[in-house]
Amino acid sequence: MINRNFSIVILANVIMGAAMPMLILLGALAGGYLAPTPSLATAPPSMQMIAGIGAALFISQFMARHGRRAGFLLSAGLVIAGGVLGALALMNSSFTMLIVAHILLGAALTGVNFFRFVAAEVVSDGWKPQAMSITLASGLFAALLGPSVFAVAKDYLAPMPFAGAYMAIAGLGVVGGVLVAGLHGLGAVTARQGAQWGETLAILRRGPVMSAIFASAASMALMLLMMVPTPLAMVGCGFGEGQAADVIRWHVIAMFAPGFFTGSLLKRFGNIRVVQAGFALFLLAALVAALDVRIGNFYIGLILLGLAWNFGYTGGTAMLQSAVTEAEKGRIQGINDMLVAVAASLASLASGVVYAGLGWTAISVAILPVAVLAILALPRRSPLPGR
Repeated sequence: MINRNFSIVILANVIMGAAMPMLILLGALAGGYLAPTPSLATAPPSMQMIAGIGAALFISQFMARHGRRAGFLLSAGLVIAGGVLGALALMNSSFTMLIVAHILLGAALTGVNFFRFVAAEVVSDGWKPQAMSITLASGLFAALLGPSVFAVAKDYLAPMPFAGAYMAIAGLGVVGGVLVAGLHGLGAVTARQGAQWGETLAILRRGPVMSAIFASAASMALMLLMMVPTPLAMVGCGFGEGQAADVIRWHVIAMFAPGFFTGSLLKRFGNIRVVQAGFALFLLAALVAALDVRIGNFYIGLILLGLAWNFGYTGGTAMLQSAVTEAEKGRIQGINDMLVAVAASLASLASGVVYAGLGWTAISVAILPVAVLAILALPRRSPLPGR
């Protein structure tokens, strides 16, 4: 399975993906520093998320026309431009410039998400599930690398706070660009990039394609619905910020670490069964969280939530690869990621509204019927034998 292209994909995913946890830390902090009013402090990360939605289809089509390597080089360039612009925004006290920087970075990170598809394209057919799973698992190293880079670089351009961290993000883009420039043998994704929307809609209406997109989007939405308000809920229950951070840390580990064996589970049991197991874990996570607000419930609930996301999202990605032809990938992968981003954005916004209005238990209760419906809605067998 291991070859030059696959090794590059993994390394580039870790390096460029490390920008994401840094931006989780930076978005509101830098926004709060430059925002003209406190209510606009979260505008940069919000615009980053919206940009990701808009960029998914464009980047997919760009790769379809110009090849995977060109698409990843574009993403690396956007990381560099966004990082430099973020630093300049702080140096010039420009809130508008900061928002533009996060728009560029949101588009860049959308491109980084396509590494999971490419991982399956550079290995033999028998290793495709493992390749996608390992690529997602490598996000664990990105999640650990990002905060470490942030801690080292944030004061590098002192006395201007956070500017050094943005320059470090630009540096990650440079390294990532050098890596992806070494990709070889990846041409255009499809020879039918000009397909009409009527044909595209027909593809999207196919049962296996609908199931795959639903599995990924629902997994992302349910995970964010419960994860986003967790720190607020824990502090509200009297726990310290350090305890909340530790719960999130274990949640992130549970999200990515199983990727080292999820591919083997996909190969042995099939995509549908793994996705169904993921939604069953969502049910269990919600039940544990709803039962009590003790520290143990938060730990167990969020660990189960991370495992649920891994099975559901990895399985959904594998389902999509099995459900479309090479000629269909260019547009359908972009639409998939766009719909996943829309679901993630809506869930993130809804989580705050539900928590503020109804409390933590309501979050858990809201997950239960969605997870049950997801299990019932999935087909009883995989669309392709052995998949």
